[in-house]
Amino acid sequence: MTQQHHLRGVLLASSACILWGISGVAASTLFIANPHLTAMWLTQVRMISAGLILIIWGLIAGKRPFKIWRVRHDAWTVVSYGLLGLIPVQLCYFEAVRAGNAPVATIIQFLGPFIISIYYFLFKHVLPSRVEGLGMLMAFIGTVLIVTHGHLNSLAISPVVLFWGGLSAIGVATNTLIPRTLLPKYGALTVTGWGLLIAGVFLTALQPMWRVHLTLTWFQFGLLLVIILLGTVAPFLMFARSLSDILPTTASLMDAFEPLAATVFSIAFLNVQLTRFDFIGGLLVILAVMALSINPHRMFRYLRRRRTHTSS
Repeated sequence: MTQQHHLRGVLLASSACILWGISGVAASTLFIANPHLTAMWLTQVRMISAGLILIIWGLIAGKRPFKIWRVRHDAWTVVSYGLLGLIPVQLCYFEAVRAGNAPVATIIQFLGPFIISIYYFLFKHVLPSRVEGLGMLMAFIGTVLIVTHGHLNSLAISPVVLFWGGLSAIGVATNTLIPRTLLPKYGALTVTGWGLLIAGVFLTALQPMWRVHLTLTWFQFGLLLVIILLGTVAPFLMFARSLSDILPTTASLMDAFEPLAATVFSIAFLNVQLTRFDFIGGLLVILAVMALSINPHRMFRYLRRRRTHTSS
């Protein structure tokens, strides 16, 4: 791995996370511009459009996306991934954005890795390390500051935002855990493409999108394209490509750019007002997730290999 490749991987992963953050701001702008727009409709359009693009892309790239349906267990797993992973991580996130704002919704969703740690503790009996324990404490304090603004006897944000944001954080966990056996066999392009399409079709079956009568201006249609192409398809492809140049732990550290981008762009373009408690709490959550993403033993082994390779 050359320094140039490492830099390319870091740039791709960080750019992908910035685009994910921008997509939340674009969705918030769209909800403000068109009050009749629902999170359900936006999620359906995003999932079906992006899913079809990724599957077609996989066909063109020779990934054979339909072979996943030949194994019954894998087929059921990708269906579970779409319904239990992608729906909460996307629909619930948009509901939180619509009820509140993109920065707070993104930071609450950013707690997903700690739900994964709790899952491993409760069901796999894996105790968290000291770093993970410290990270959980930091994330808890940060979340309390955001939710209460320092006044523990009252909530500073709507319970609706907290509810949808919490479900989206759970979605981050299921979105990570469910497809982990499929990714090495079929690749992220195939698994994510089918997961998005399945989730979008399922939501459309529950509430057909064509029954929602919406009139979009060209500006609103442009925002919709930003969410689908720049906020879903492009960052997914960029993040997947980055993993061939950098370690997954390094790529996961770039996730911090998502809430940062959502905050910066919301303040710049939507005039969202955040208090010092939001900034301090958000910073604590971001630092906590970064600490959780670092595996010290793996990092030291990697640095030793790099040092040995460089000296030889």
